[in-house]
Amino acid sequence: MTMRVLKMMVISLVLCSVSAVSLSCASKSSATPVAQNQIATVQRGNLVIDVTGTGNLAFAHTVDLPFDMAGIVAEVLVQAGDSVKQGQMLATLDTTQLQTNLASLKSAVLGYQVNLNKDELTLEQAEETTTTTVIGDIRATTTDARQIDILKLQVEIDQAKLANAQKALDDALNASPEVIAPFDGFITTVNVSAGAAGVQGNGVPKGTVAMTIVDPNKFEAQILVSEMDIYQVKLGGDATVGIDAMSGISLPAKVTYISPTATIQSGVVNYKVTVEVTSLQPVRGSQSGQAGTTRPATGGQGQTPEAIQLRQGLSVTVSILVQEKDNVLLVPNRAIIRQQGGTYVNILKADGTTEQRQIKMGISDSKSTEVTDGLTEGEKVVIPQTTSTTTTPAGGGGIRIPGLGGFGG
Repeated sequence: MTMRVLKMMVISLVLCSVSAVSLSCASKSSATPVAQNQIATVQRGNLVIDVTGTGNLAFAHTVDLPFDMAGIVAEVLVQAGDSVKQGQMLATLDTTQLQTNLASLKSAVLGYQVNLNKDELTLEQAEETTTTTVIGDIRATTTDARQIDILKLQVEIDQAKLANAQKALDDALNASPEVIAPFDGFITTVNVSAGAAGVQGNGVPKGTVAMTIVDPNKFEAQILVSEMDIYQVKLGGDATVGIDAMSGISLPAKVTYISPTATIQSGVVNYKVTVEVTSLQPVRGSQSGQAGTTRPATGGQGQTPEAIQLRQGLSVTVSILVQEKDNVLLVPNRAIIRQQGGTYVNILKADGTTEQRQIKMGISDSKSTEVTDGLTEGEKVVIPQTTSTTTTPAGGGGIRIPGLGGFGG
């Protein structure tokens, strides 16, 4: 009887010990959250909201240069790739037949003028037909209404023919057999050669494009803008063009075209938007390719950077300005708490404690938000961050007591 009681006491003692060990192990294996908060200072800055897209540079000012008249090409003075100056002669037609053509056109004008004068006189006489006596008294006035209508119609036809002939003469007098460079640039294509006589040897037709010239200082880029952002883009709006191959280089630009029709690919709706570079002087403080760039509120302009040399086809990132505010109070987006229909931030007080304060917001980008009410410059806000750590106990398995079997397996 005494041995049985002793054995029961030993079992109870062992179970108590096992329970204590189990509690100790459980406390070491639990996940313990550790709060790591960052502190940010409310400060003033400039907030920029923009729409971005990627594309390639293209020449913005490309002009086809046609011949003003028909004729045989006498000379072509340039080739593709040549740089030219404004007013430089680029090609010319053979002028052998020019004076003959002018004489023929002048003759046509004179002929139609004579016919018009003759028919006007005939009409005038028809409208004043009278009969008189021997002594000269007017006895009666007779007119033929049908004949007068016919004569009036003939006069109108003569006037139209004269106008057409005069226009042809004026066009010939104003036309030049030469192709002249309208501005400084370079030739991209040449479509004619000296001696070209056109179809059946009659010369190239009037309006034949002799060559194409581009302005090497005017560039544009086209991007696709989503249907969610297109309504924020306005014709004439400000933009910047970042050159991917030139880190940190962005050029000022303007929106010059917004496509009225959509470009739909795989169900995604976009609209083509074209911006034209307005200056080759890089803008200050721009970071192309990042929508919603926050820049310092103030600062010296520094020295004006030198103009850069662009090339057709360069990869670019276009940022179209949607909204911009200067010298406004800014807080990080991660510091803002939204609850119960309001927006709040946690303020770090001087004694190290925090208090929650409601704020009013303005515009936001991907990083910062404008605060219009509820904060003052220099206050500190808390950016909460929470991480978790877990400790795993050493060893494993249950506890076995000799002669009593095992616990925990």
